[in-house]
Formats: sequence, structure tokens, C-alpha cells
Amino acid sequence: MAPQRFREQFDQIQRSMPDVPLVMGPDDAAEFFYEKGVVLARDGEEARLVEDTVRAHFTAVPELAQDQVRRAGPGPGRTGVTRIRVADPGRGVPEGDPAVAQALRSLRTAEGRAGRRLVSRNHVVSIAVNACPGDEPVPVPPGEPANPAPAATPYDPATAVRVLVVDNGLTHDYRSYPPLARTTGDVQEREVGEDGVLAQYAGHGTFIAGLIAAVAPNTDVTVRGCLNDAGAVLESEFGERLFEAVDRDGWPDVLSLSAGTSNGRADGLLGVHAFMEELRTRRTLLVAAAGNNGGATPFWPAAYADLPGWRDCVLSVGALRSDGEYGACFTNHGRWVRAYAPGERLTSALTGFSAPVPYVYRHSTYDDCRYGFGYACTCRHPRHHGLLSEPGEAPAKPDQVMFEGPAQWSGTSFATPVAAGLIASHMTARGMRDPRTARRRVLAASGYAEVRGAHVPALLPPTWRAVPVGAPGGTS
Repeated sequence: MAPQRFREQFDQIQRSMPDVPLVMGPDDAAEFFYEKGVVLARDGEEARLVEDTVRAHFTAVPELAQDQVRRAGPGPGRTGVTRIRVADPGRGVPEGDPAVAQALRSLRTAEGRAGRRLVSRNHVVSIAVNACPGDEPVPVPPGEPANPAPAATPYDPATAVRVLVVDNGLTHDYRSYPPLARTTGDVQEREVGEDGVLAQYAGHGTFIAGLIAAVAPNTDVTVRGCLNDAGAVLESEFGERLFEAVDRDGWPDVLSLSAGTSNGRADGLLGVHAFMEELRTRRTLLVAAAGNNGGATPFWPAAYADLPGWRDCVLSVGALRSDGEYGACFTNHGRWVRAYAPGERLTSALTGFSAPVPYVYRHSTYDDCRYGFGYACTCRHPRHHGLLSEPGEAPAKPDQVMFEGPAQWSGTSFATPVAAGLIASHMTARGMRDPRTARRRVLAASGYAEVRGAHVPALLPPTWRAVPVGAPGGTS
């Protein structure tokens, strides 16, 4: 991924979390964001072990102060995880945190004896077009049919599949978009700025809900605003918010999650471990986005789909390009991605239809694909100039568009609700109540696509139409 785009996203998320100093990591690369000067540990004896070990280690590192090591913030809730301060968060630069790195190193021997991880960075979990952006939304030309088109399945409240979307909430006028007339949930607190311009990532939850309703009309969709306006939250808080969402609405048939983070490890996220353990005891299927970094590094919680104990209750979803034959340039991939669904230039509601709303592009399109692909991908088409310029570019007036109806958007964020909708639709068609059995049967009956040379399950809704991709500079 282009480093400049990653830094632009860092700045956006930091503005949305002004009271939390953030840093990029790991120490030698920019792959994820985390809280500066703080680590996570399980509460109780493990937290005390972490504190004592870090203090002892810091006595041998002159530039680090052992008297900085102490509990930070309120105690743990249902996640059983506590924050431990290891350095002054106000010091240092955004490119790595030596104190956190040293704290992690100090526990390696103890982790080896324990056979499991004892300490972790406090990562930022963000929507999967954010820290790993696919693209920005584009207005749909007048008269262009929806893709996927709404299915004709009738709604039956007695058999409707319950789908919970954990995201950044709904735009205020979402019900003026007909497929969302029955959708319920949290309205996003701030969807436009003081200038009346649509905020970046506003409408993300609305767009996802619209895709589920189109693919699977026989659903009761609830959207909970567990993420902030920029679609981000600290790992230490995310597990609690997931618990709050299911406590509020009950455990759903399908939980659609288009957010996550990489962490440089292959054993999950400490801050959501308790929630994932609870998930195993329920009948809910978690359908989670694989992320848009264009790489094979595990993206959590989606990558739980490859861990023993969760393979049946988590479906990780990557994105296919608009022809449905190959992976989109931005999609993450690898053994841990269990299925792929259309995720390029899908159509849904960004806002309702109550009034036109302007949007100013933040990022410029590229002359060449960020990931080295040769088709007319979302990196380069449709062309627009953004408010944030690449280094060396002359400042220019950013392009502005008006949204007054459906939009097109790309990312594994949107392949995920398509897959969730297909599973819900299968449950309705077969009269099934078990979403995990439906997942197995949908995957068994799927076609195949090619992603980075591998043949992978391709989940293609009947109402979705494949669009041939053009050459660079053309259209798709």
C-alpha cells in the first residue's frame, strides 16, 4: 500500500481520537496504528506479571523510566483486559514507540513458558476502507441499475433472518432509501461538517445495510454505531462494544463486521479474545472483512476463520473485482481468507434521498495501481483530485460531487455484507435456522475465482451482474 495514503489515514483517525496519542507500527514498517505508551494484558496475575517484568527490564534500559509503569485508566470489563502505561504518551514521534517495543520484548521469555501471549499493543480497529482504503464513494449515473439489484424475496417477519451490523451508524435519512425501510439502529452523530460537506466515511454503515437488504430482503437488519465517525476504536474498547451490541439486541443469526486490524501476529487480538470465546458458544455466524491492504498478513477478527475453534463460526471475506473472475487489486488474501464476494463498484445507499449532499474527495487517484495490477482498478478510475496531495504534487482544488441517491463504493467492507446476505438468503430459501450450517452449504455450492494464482470460493449473488474490466485508463 502506498505509504502516503497510510499516513493520510493516520492523520484522519488521529483527528477523530484527539485525546488518544497514536503511533504507527510495527517499529520497522507502517502496517497498523496503536496507542502510544500503553500495552494490554489480561487482568489479575498476568497483569501484575507484566508490570513487574517491564519494570525490571526497564532498569537495564537507561532511556526508559521504570516509574512510568502503572495501570492506566479504568479497570477491565467483560473483556478481562487492562491497559498498562509503560511510558509518557506525550513524548516521541508517530513512527514507532520504543517503550512499547521494549515492553513487548521483555515478556518473550515469560510468554514462552506460559505458552500464550501475555502482552499486546493496544491497536486501533478501524473500518476496512479506512487504514487500508479501497476507494472513496462515487455517485451513480442517472438511470444506471443497482448492482446487486434488489432480490424479489418477500419479507416474512416469522422467518426473517436477524443480521447485526457493527459499524459507524446510519445516516439520518436512511429510511428514504426503500430497501432500508425496516432497518433499525443508531444514527451517526456527525455525518456532515460545519461546511455542510459529507464527512469522510459517513454512510459506511448505511451502504452496508443497503447491500444486505438488496441481497437478502427477508432480513431484520440492525446497525449499531460501535465505531466513531472515522470508523475507529481502540482494541481495548472494541471488545466491550461488541458485547454491548449483542447485549442490547441479542445474539443475531449473522453478525456483519467490516472493521479490523493487522497486528503482526497469528494468534488474534487480546482485546477481543473474550468476545470471540463467547461467540464459540453461540449459534451466531461472524462474517468479517479481510481488509484492503493487498497483502497476506492476517487481518483480525476476520483471520480467526483460520484458527482452531473458530473455523465454523467465522467467515472471512475478500473482494472480487467487477468481473467476478479475479481478486480486486486491494483485497487481502491467503489461506485465512475463506471466501470472496464482489467488492468493486457495488451500488447501495450512501445517504437517503431527502436532499442532495456535497462530498469533497480526500485522496487523489493514482496514475498506476498501488498494488501493481494492470486493469482499470479503483486506484486509478474514475479520476479525481483529492484534498490531500501526494508529495511533490502542486496543490489543486479538490473535486466535489453531489450525492442525491445511490453511490458506488469498493472494498472488502462491502464484499462482506454481500456474503452475509447470501448466507441469510440461503437460510430463507431452505427454511434453515442455523447460519453456520448455511455457511458450509453456501461454500460447498460456490463457484470459483482466481486470487493471486489460487482458486478460491466465489460467492456471487443471483442479482449481481458481472461487468467486464477495461484497460488502464478505461472504464469497467
